[in-house]
Parts: sequence; structure tokens; C-alpha cells
Amino acid sequence: MVEYIARYLDELGIPSLILSRGYAGGDEAKMLERHLLHTSVKIGVGANRNAAAAAMFERYGFMDLSSRLYSGSLSSPCKLWSCRKTQKIGVVILDDGMQHWSLFRNVEVVMINGLSPWGNKHLIPRGSLREPLESLCRAHIGVIHHADLVPSAGLNDIVLMIRKNNPSLLIFFSRLAPLFVFDVKRPHSQLPLTMVINNVILCVSAIGFPDAFVQRIKEIGPLHVDRLNFSDHYSIISNDINMIRKKLTLLQRRFGLKPIVIVTEKDYDRDPAILREVDDFQVIVLCSSLQILPFEDRTEDDFRTNIKNLLLSSQKCLL
Repeated sequence: MVEYIARYLDELGIPSLILSRGYAGGDEAKMLERHLLHTSVKIGVGANRNAAAAAMFERYGFMDLSSRLYSGSLSSPCKLWSCRKTQKIGVVILDDGMQHWSLFRNVEVVMINGLSPWGNKHLIPRGSLREPLESLCRAHIGVIHHADLVPSAGLNDIVLMIRKNNPSLLIFFSRLAPLFVFDVKRPHSQLPLTMVINNVILCVSAIGFPDAFVQRIKEIGPLHVDRLNFSDHYSIISNDINMIRKKLTLLQRRFGLKPIVIVTEKDYDRDPAILREVDDFQVIVLCSSLQILPFEDRTEDDFRTNIKNLLLSSQKCLL
């Protein structure tokens, strides 16, 4: 979602600054840098996100979106060259920041995992929630992610729970759509998703919710899918490579086919070199893009319009 919003602002001619904590080596920040390389987006990394922002403001400066020129660019569907040329930061996007109380923000966009929306409804460490559900009252937009993988009844229950805690919250649905894969030995390649069809696949991941990743791979149509999950942000080491090889060898004996390893982009960007050590099997990376899905009478255009209007209604324009 952070990347989606940053790209949208770039389309409007507004450079944004993404603030990321850079946890566990900054795998997410590295992925964002790779994806947004040819845009106006800047990325500031550091546990002290206030200091990271201050350093970026000092280097690039910041624009006043309440001025006529930049309000015009927000209101117009066309890009203005005068906006595109500037290096000044127009909007700050705080990645994973609802609990980051030390920084003021004008807009709260809350992502809700449709496959596991509330966990066991307890807070960390007893459960997975970082805040009680009542905190949804602070949000301006709520996005139910992986909505296409959730039955209608389950989605209805999530919507009812959201509206119980914030009746006025704007609700949208999203999904992570697979686009293509690339070989870790040839990172600039773009291979079709069809190479997964009728093949034996081992999903290796160290992400927060690997179930959705595995389900996406199963949708493509492989012969068999196995999985090897590590904890979120975990860095794979040589002993893990040996374990992966052993699992692949067992799968090859079982099915008579040489299996393929698939990892997420976050896993790849955490350490591109270590995955190349599985040199006797092919390792590919799944590349995906967030999509806003229709919900009730709201579409992707409505989502963008609401982001734009929330920015226009605020002078400091911090997301």
C-alpha cells in the first residue's frame, strides 16, 4: 500500500518521502527502493523516523501543497511539468506507523488482513494485535487486504466489526496480484507465471503471513506445493540452505520432477546472494502488485479520489 500511494502521488507530480524503520536489515526499504527507482519517491530509513525525516527535509526541502500550483496539480487529472521537476518533498508516508505516536499525521490508512483480521483479539504478546479494535476510530480509510481469498460471509463479518468500531470509516478491498517471476541468478529477467503450472513448487518465505503467499502460488496451477516458513524478517543462513536442499531432494524423489523454489520479493531483497547458493535447483522470485478491488459502490478511482481529497483538506499533508 505504501508503494501504491507513493506511485499515485508521483503520477500527480508530487514527490513523496517514505519513512521506514528499516527493521532487520531494511528488506522492505530495499524492495521499495528497487521498485521506485525511476520515480520522484525518496526513502528515509532509521529507527528514529523523526530524525530521518528532518535529514531528508534539510537535503531536499518541502513544498506547501496548500499553494495554488500544487493544489491545482492535485485537482487536475493531468501532470504539471512544474511539479514533476521539483525535488521538494510534498507528502510523507509513514510505513507501518499507526502506533508511532511521536510523529503527527493527518491521514491514517489501516490495512486489515482479511485472512486473519483480528487474530485471537488479544494484544501483543498474548495475541497479534498492536492496538485494541477501538483504535479503528482514528482511521480515515480501512483496507481489507487479500479480500479475494476470503468468502463473502467472512468479508461481511469483518466489515461489520469495522463499522461497529468506526461507523464512518471508508472501507475498500485489495489484493496482491501476481505479475511475473524472475530467476535469482538473473534478477532483470521477467519470466511468465505459467512456468509454475504443472511443476512441483517449494515456497520458502520469512514474512509475516505466508499463507496468502502459498495460496497465490496454488492459484496459478502447480502440480504440488510444499512450504518452508521462517519467522518474519528472518535472514537465511548456510544451514538453512542445506535444509532447503534436503527438502527439494525429497520432493524430487517423490514426484520424479525437479522442484522449483519460489520466494517473495521481500525475501529476495533481504539477501539476494544467499538464495543463489541453492545452485542445483532453480530459485525464482514472485513479483506482485497491489490492486484495489470494487466494494459496494466504491472503486479504485474512489480510493484515489479520497486520498486526494484528504490531502487537499490538510495543509501539512503527512500520511
